[in-house]
Amino acid sequence: MASPRVPVAVVGASGYAGAELCRLLLGHPRAELAAVCGQRRAGEPLASVVPSLAGITGLVLEAFDARALAERVEVALIALPHGDSAPVAAQLLERGVAVLDLSADFRLHDAAVHAAWYSDLPEEAALHRAEAVYGLPERHRPDLAGARLIAVPGCYPTATLLAAAPLLAAGLIAPDVIVDAKSGVSGGGRSPSLATHFCEIGEGIRAYKVAGSHRHTPEMEQELSVAAGAEVAVTFTPHLVPMARGILACVYARATAAASDEATLRQALVAAYAGEPFVTVLAPGKLPDTAHVRGTNRAHVQVAHDSRTGRVIAMAAIDNLGKGAAGQAIQCLNIARGWQETCGLGHIAAFP
Repeated sequence: MASPRVPVAVVGASGYAGAELCRLLLGHPRAELAAVCGQRRAGEPLASVVPSLAGITGLVLEAFDARALAERVEVALIALPHGDSAPVAAQLLERGVAVLDLSADFRLHDAAVHAAWYSDLPEEAALHRAEAVYGLPERHRPDLAGARLIAVPGCYPTATLLAAAPLLAAGLIAPDVIVDAKSGVSGGGRSPSLATHFCEIGEGIRAYKVAGSHRHTPEMEQELSVAAGAEVAVTFTPHLVPMARGILACVYARATAAASDEATLRQALVAAYAGEPFVTVLAPGKLPDTAHVRGTNRAHVQVAHDSRTGRVIAMAAIDNLGKGAAGQAIQCLNIARGWQETCGLGHIAAFP
């Protein structure tokens, strides 16, 4: 007899990450999408807000009510903006609902660092900071089992960590890295703005939030430092490119004496990701491409060694809404609940 499916809710279902969560959960064999919340669109059918779900679900968006939601679901996945998410998470946690938060509200361990880059968490939410598990399975899988509060990583940090963390952990690159990354426009959210208007972004590419001003910088430094066992400094330059989905991260660092050649570097990645269901170390000479992971929870990684300059280039391609957000959240949910890690995530990228 099949096990009963676990009822879950998506809070913030009308945004891009929320819509991707709904898409994945509607095909999940162990989770049942039982409620969807969207404050501004409450009362509207989900399928009218996310047209790709027409004919798939009859769920209607509802206003968030922690008490009512806690009576119906065991798990909530929150896809709200930074600052809005923490109070919602706190209300649900206090009522016994497990939470996977896709915002940055619980990612940073140091309260002072969080306050410097975002703002202070409300007192009721700050009480839960210590129990939050950083949800990058390839680095923190043991801590995710049974976790009640999971901070799903940011998209840029996910790509960066998958590319560089194993090399730092193996002592093959110096702890001073440059991250050059390109993202699709969906990373900016669904709310219209001049910066993401088609006529503004089409036919061009631009850097933004340069010189250490992007909020994902301390998250990268925190997790890369954990991997290295020493403080890591990050220079991060993000770029916006005219595509809907995808992130390509290129991480530059100086090779250490232990990195004798490219084969040594590549072997560190192969060893780190042996048996990992969603990370593929590409064959020598093959380079990551966002098109090859689009719509999936997969990551393609590679490393190259520039013997002329002594620099290492570590690369990763992910879908920012997949492995960079909703897909990774579902992967964490699977681990936390003791389900097969690949449940609901067996998608293969469409080609071409």
